[in-house]
Amino acid sequence: MKNFSEIEAMARMHHPDLDARLAAHGHLRTAQEIADIPDDRWLSTMTRCVFQAGFVWKVIEAKWPGFEAAFDGFDPVTVSFYSDDDVARLASDERIVRNGQKILATVHNAGFVADISREHGGFGRFMADWPASDQAGLLELLKKRGSRLSGMTAQYFLRFSGWDAWILSKDVGAALVREGVVDKPPTSKAAIARAQAAITAWSDESGRSQSEISRILALSTG
Repeated sequence: MKNFSEIEAMARMHHPDLDARLAAHGHLRTAQEIADIPDDRWLSTMTRCVFQAGFVWKVIEAKWPGFEAAFDGFDPVTVSFYSDDDVARLASDERIVRNGQKILATVHNAGFVADISREHGGFGRFMADWPASDQAGLLELLKKRGSRLSGMTAQYFLRFSGWDAWILSKDVGAALVREGVVDKPPTSKAAIARAQAAITAWSDESGRSQSEISRILALSTG
């Protein structure tokens, strides 16, 4: 496993505009900014990532105002109490993508957000307190307690929320294989833990965020 300065040099060789590319991806939120995000915005981002999975993102983006209206502004308590009639109503609502399983997942996730909020004094507070060095553990929790919140969907949810998240994209997986961290793209719990350990070590070494580490890893492949 190379020092991260060597990996960054590889990325700069392929992409001399590396700094501009990193800056273009937006800023991470501070712990306080994360804590201050209202519960409804967490459910909104969560739902958007669920509906985007396996679908054309631009379609979801264009319809998003309709999603916000149809799901009562994503208030977790309100959505968590949706009845079968509410689900049927949404399944025929042309303002949204009418995927029954993802609608049901949203109702489940509303309960998840509401429960975490009660347990920790706000979903944002819970997220702010979770250490970036244990993203693997957070992904496991999202998978167990949420619905359709696994794999890339969960990783994008964290990234889009401004949490300091790595994303195990195809290119990041290839870089981790190249560096001997894993022997194939990480999908198992053990392989993801090894990826987490390597990313944390590189973050400590370089002073860069986990988000930057994963982007630089991806760009180092070409």
